[in-house]
Order: sequence, then structure tokens, then C-alpha cells
Amino acid sequence: MQLHFSKMHGLGNDFMVIDGVRQNVQLSSAQIGQLGHRNFGIGFDQLLLVERSATPGIDFRYRIFNCDGSEVEQCGNGSRCFARFVYDQGLTDKTEIAVETAKGVIYPQLAADGQVTVNMGVPRFAPAEIPFQAPNEAIIDPLIVADVVRDISVVSMGNPHAVQVVDDVDTAPVAEHGPLIENHPRFPQKVNAGFMQILSRDEIRLRVFERAAGETLACGTGACAAVVAGIRRGLLNDTVLVHTRGGDLSIRWAGAGEPVWMTGPAVTVFTGTIEI
Repeated sequence: MQLHFSKMHGLGNDFMVIDGVRQNVQLSSAQIGQLGHRNFGIGFDQLLLVERSATPGIDFRYRIFNCDGSEVEQCGNGSRCFARFVYDQGLTDKTEIAVETAKGVIYPQLAADGQVTVNMGVPRFAPAEIPFQAPNEAIIDPLIVADVVRDISVVSMGNPHAVQVVDDVDTAPVAEHGPLIENHPRFPQKVNAGFMQILSRDEIRLRVFERAAGETLACGTGACAAVVAGIRRGLLNDTVLVHTRGGDLSIRWAGAGEPVWMTGPAVTVFTGTIEI
């Protein structure tokens, strides 16, 4: 099987993007894992598969696979690359598209300056919707990590996040505590672990240890979750500049019941063909 693909990134969070509209794409988890290997394959944080949606009024279906072959529900940086890909590849001439994900519909918008804005949907906080083992919804939950109680805020942006505030992201124990939080028994489907440093009410720094991917240079849903958590804690304003190790995102949230808006770049690195 020969596959045409694009290698893309959003702030260094990198993707292999495959057109499943004009190609018949059937990949096993093992094959995705081989493609994701950075020495023996293409190498990526996630593989993005573009498909037609069977739902009336929805332009595309968006599937996301980690580099280990596991399928996940949502990816913010990937959603911007997805929008740029379908437009640049001539799959649509719309600059605002409706995209079906495993956890709902998102609406990416392409701007003339190359930036992409995405309506990421309304964040969810109920423990059953994360999922997270807790008796009630709370703004802050205590979580025992390495025998120490950490204050976390749990948020679903279509995928689960546990956000904690740290003094300095450069010295935060991301590599040590990230896997412990990711695999904590209170998160039955695992979780993305966010470490947020607040610079001001309008600006934060962020590192995220992602499920099945490890720390990435940027995480779009993680940025959304961090800003939402900070706003709910009363620490941030409604529009926040998020500095990740790969670059900057602008996140806006008007509050309870409102969607989160994310703006950032999407870049094509190269296109290619590979024999599977």
C-alpha cells in the first residue's frame, strides 16, 4: 500500500497527516507505531487521518492516533494543521470548516495571515466526563503524586487534562511526575498532565506531558485546559497568551457554558509518499 502524506507541525507538536478522502487508508496500530518511529519511520507526535463525515452539514471527520498506535479523542494543535491541510490540498475551498471528532464538532477558521482559530467547544468538569474518580465536581482536587499532595484542576477539552500551578516550568518535575499523573489510578483512561506557570493575568508558560506521547513542544488542548483552569481559579483574565516550548498560542474563554477559542499557526514541513 502506497500512502501520500504531509508532515506538519503546530508550534513543534508534529504530525503525519493523511488524506483518507482520496485514498483508501487501512492502518493497524502496529503500522502506525512503525510510521511514528523517529529513526525507522516518518516520526511524529500524532498521526491525523482526514475522512469524509457521514453527518449532514459536517465537512470532515478527524481521527487522531498517538505514535504508539492508540487512538485519542482530540488534539488542538492537530486541529489547526488539519484545517490547513484540507484547504491546501484542495479538499475544500472553505476558510471555516465543520469537523467531526470523537468528542463533538469543532470549527477551525483560516485567516489570511496563516493563523488558524479553532472553536474547541465547551470545557467539561464533571468527574464522569473527564473521566476522574471523585465524589463531586471541584475547581481544585488534591492528588497524591510521589507521596506528596498536589492541587490539580481537572478539565476535559474532548480529552482529559490535569493542570497544576508551578512556580517555574523550567524546574517543574515534568519528566518525573508526568508519567505518574498520566497513569494515576484516579484517571481510568489516563490523563494529560499540565504544568502552568503564571506570569500575569494575561500570560502563562506551559509544559504538558501527554498521554502515550510524553512531553511535547506544545499541546493545544493542554493550553485550553490550563487557561480554563486558571480562569476558574480566579488567576487569569478571559484572553491569555500561552508560551509553550514550541511557540505561542492565544486562548480565549468567556466563562461557564461558553466555548474555548484557540489561535495559533499551522505549518507544512514537507510532503511525501511511503510504501506500507
